[in-house]
Amino acid sequence: MKLFALFFLALVLVGRAEAQEKAGATAQPSPALAATDANGQPIATQIYSDEASFDTEKRIGIFSGHVRVFDPRFNIQSDKLTVYIHKEEGEGLERAIAEGHVGVVRDKPDPKGGPAEKAVGLAEKAVYTSSDGNVVLTGSPRVQQGLDTHVATSSDTVMILNQDGHLRTHGPSRTEIRQDSTKDKKGKPSPGVEKKKS
Repeated sequence: MKLFALFFLALVLVGRAEAQEKAGATAQPSPALAATDANGQPIATQIYSDEASFDTEKRIGIFSGHVRVFDPRFNIQSDKLTVYIHKEEGEGLERAIAEGHVGVVRDKPDPKGGPAEKAVGLAEKAVYTSSDGNVVLTGSPRVQQGLDTHVATSSDTVMILNQDGHLRTHGPSRTEIRQDSTKDKKGKPSPGVEKKKS
């Protein structure tokens, strides 16, 4: 299966190289060009599964059984994953649909430059689109960010995790807000918390 993941990645890179040759040496990069990391290198998506099939003409890959996706933009695990690769430009992942026992992890950058906070989403289905960077969770979704958890109270509720780790919810839900410790940042007991006397 690792071999298939490498073949899949090679196919995407070959398609990208062909698209660059067709564009010519003086052409400017397309705004829809595949995402790159901080060093300008193309982002590599690694997909592991028990079974996989790929239609090179339609540029669709279907992965099933213990699916795990590792991508700098997100990590996903699911029972099944269908990926759509950009057809005309050969520029990598266009859309991914994860189904069955879906888990998604995204980083929410700290605006002050500190370590990123993880956003962990659980649902029956997740759809990632590269054009906007959103992950749309459906099927009784729930998302935990830090200590706080946002839970759908209807199976019809939709939660959207954007590429910056922000969450939007459409439909009924509840939010569970937890406090990290019994002391505030100045070391004083938080209101309502009493010290035990010995």
